[in-house]
Amino acid sequence: MIRLFKVYYPLRTLVLLVGEALIVWLSFLAATMWRNQDSWLLLNVEGGYLQVLAVLGPKILVVTAVVLLLSHLFDLYDSSSVGARWEHAFRLLLVLGFVALALAALAKLYPSLVPGNESPFWGLIILTFTLFGWRAAYSWMVKQPFLRERVYVLGTGERAERLVRGLRERSALGIEVVGWTGDVEGELTRGTVASHLVGLAQGRGVHRVIVAMPDRRGTLPVEELLDLRLGGVKVEEATSWLERISGRIEVEQLYPSWLIFADGFRFSGFFRLVRRALNFSVALAGLAISLPLLPFIVLAVKLDSSGPVLYRQRRVGRRGVIFHCYKFRTMRVDAEADTGATWASDDDPRITRVGKFLRSSRLDEIPQLWCVLRGDMHFVGPRPERPEFVEWLSKEIPYYGVRHVVRPGITGWAQVQYKYGNTLEDAREKLQYDLFYIKNASLGLDLLIMFQTIKIVLLGRGAQ
Repeated sequence: MIRLFKVYYPLRTLVLLVGEALIVWLSFLAATMWRNQDSWLLLNVEGGYLQVLAVLGPKILVVTAVVLLLSHLFDLYDSSSVGARWEHAFRLLLVLGFVALALAALAKLYPSLVPGNESPFWGLIILTFTLFGWRAAYSWMVKQPFLRERVYVLGTGERAERLVRGLRERSALGIEVVGWTGDVEGELTRGTVASHLVGLAQGRGVHRVIVAMPDRRGTLPVEELLDLRLGGVKVEEATSWLERISGRIEVEQLYPSWLIFADGFRFSGFFRLVRRALNFSVALAGLAISLPLLPFIVLAVKLDSSGPVLYRQRRVGRRGVIFHCYKFRTMRVDAEADTGATWASDDDPRITRVGKFLRSSRLDEIPQLWCVLRGDMHFVGPRPERPEFVEWLSKEIPYYGVRHVVRPGITGWAQVQYKYGNTLEDAREKLQYDLFYIKNASLGLDLLIMFQTIKIVLLGRGAQ
């Protein structure tokens, strides 16, 4: 750990940030030199390199700052983030795409602010190759001992074992588990736990302690943890790390204090405004694109079974407000005449022939674009449930009401990570993914979910 401005930072994060800044700056500098060779050679004869750097240097630094800022917004500098390699590649491509759009707009509106002779374009090409090469080299470096974070897991039981196993299996995290309370010999008391923790912390130079104790009364070494914390060692809840490993927040053994003090679960007014504007614009475009399909869908629903084309259903939205969700009808009109509100099941006989196709292709959800325009829903968010189910699930599953702090979505993190569910246990699992989304909500995560949804639709997975 390195301390800068009274804050401790992992060495590996600083190496990534500084290396990436140099990569970006040198890529655009090399492109500018290459595309303006005559000018540079002339200036070299006249001794004017410093003059050119004085002019172009600030411009390239601005581009570098934009790339680093976008990378930060897309969580590419989170030293503890766990994502598949393709996910990091996807986010890198998003950053490069936004940089390309920004440079194109700047060159069009203010051409004097960017180097000429297509230098930004070629700089972006060079950056694409060098950036992916640097990330590959960094992935190798973080596996080396001098850049690995040493962690102690404080706790025993199935949850602690799962955390230790998950950290050790993911070498890309750059984490070395130097020990955990399960290694303590003999009876577990506050004294033996504290002695084991302090001994390893001093002998192995522990950077981080992760607390995974189910019952903390009488065995949690509070004073020793405080001393380590004041000495620069990070002390964190296991919930946060299990979240990073699994992509969900486990509701079992989840303390209200963690929800109160954890990072995330905060949405600025600017973020809400931008997100609402993007959802409105995309929904409007989506309705315009799908307009030619509507007559055929309407005709198919009418010919397949009697009844209305659209199906209107009460759903619970943000802050528990009831709204009407619209879909193309995919079931018989009398589907719930005898049973009342029930979830659809595998090979549900209530689903019509056309309805089965509409569900598998997700075309039945086109009318929900109207709900997005109205502001009742967003494209991405927890799927809205019916009031009858919400009342029941809120009694059975802790923290179920938290999912209503954001607008529901046509698709969501739970939909792309978990199968269609029609049981209480399925609802519990999906809530854990919804909590992860709410805590980490960002435009980058929304885009990732949208692309994963497109892939699922094209492959015909998860429909019900």
